[in-house]
Amino acid sequence: MELHDVWFVLIAVLWTGYFFLEGFDFGVGILTKLLARNRPERRVLINTIGPVWDGNEVWLLTAGGATFAAFPEWYATLFSGFYLPLLVILVCLIVRGVAFEYRAKRPEENWQRNWETAIFWTSLIPAFLWGVAFGNIVGGVKIDRNFEYVGSLGDLLTPYALLGGLVTLTLFTFHGAVFTALKTVGDIRLRARKLALWVGLVTAVLALGFLLWTQADSGDGKSLVALIVAVAALVVALVANQVGREGWSFALSGVTIVAFVAMLFLSLFPNVMPSTLNGDWSLTVTNASSSPYTLKIMTWCAAIATPLVLLYQSWTYWVFRKRIGTQHIAPDAAAGAAH
Repeated sequence: MELHDVWFVLIAVLWTGYFFLEGFDFGVGILTKLLARNRPERRVLINTIGPVWDGNEVWLLTAGGATFAAFPEWYATLFSGFYLPLLVILVCLIVRGVAFEYRAKRPEENWQRNWETAIFWTSLIPAFLWGVAFGNIVGGVKIDRNFEYVGSLGDLLTPYALLGGLVTLTLFTFHGAVFTALKTVGDIRLRARKLALWVGLVTAVLALGFLLWTQADSGDGKSLVALIVAVAALVVALVANQVGREGWSFALSGVTIVAFVAMLFLSLFPNVMPSTLNGDWSLTVTNASSSPYTLKIMTWCAAIATPLVLLYQSWTYWVFRKRIGTQHIAPDAAAGAAH
């Protein structure tokens, strides 16, 4: 296996980690409007992801940096062609971080409600747009002989890409609902499990349609295996959720995301960005990659740094592993003076 193939796999792993981790905290952000009934319950939801949401975003930064260094042509075409959608995602992530930090800085109800609304929308919009973006990456876009995107914003809003957006939106919401059931106690836990069932059923229908469409267009035997794993894991996750095995349900919803992303990258390889104008103009792992020396240096750096990052983040989740509920919210925090 050549180094550019290795880095294609590593970038796929980074995106998988990002969608697995950021996926559930996007879902929890969406649930602040769909599940929480009052301010203490919204506080509970925010506290479940409070210690980890910023660490989860590191996976996105690493994926973007790795793409820039390992596949500069891919990075240039992607970020210039998808400039507006990616800018919207970036603005959402900035506002979302500010909302988490500023929500409890003042006790006024309007102040907190506005920041909670910001958390909801800045979780929902990226959850949808990431699916649209990857739908276009896998489905192909208008790239000319100079490897430049020559389409318009409207060209990115294809039925396939929009379906991809709905899949990631519902999948992340389901993942977040299962995570909420795993991390909470009391009535909110039971309601999270009930909501997870309905969202999971919608996700299953949308995901099956999207994955079958992907398989028919660009799939092979390996991607078919990933499709089967994704659908089977989602079904079993729903069953585990119904019988109250939240740990298994969360793990299996994670397997669904892993298999989903794996299928997208398996369907994409050896392309990194197919051209719908001419197959010869597609960006591939070969013509979009950096020099072998650059990839070699990056490989050594990744081999040293990646295990340290994984150990630290795993420790963080272990420290904050306990369940919480409204009884753990101090009266002043419930009234709006939470830290």
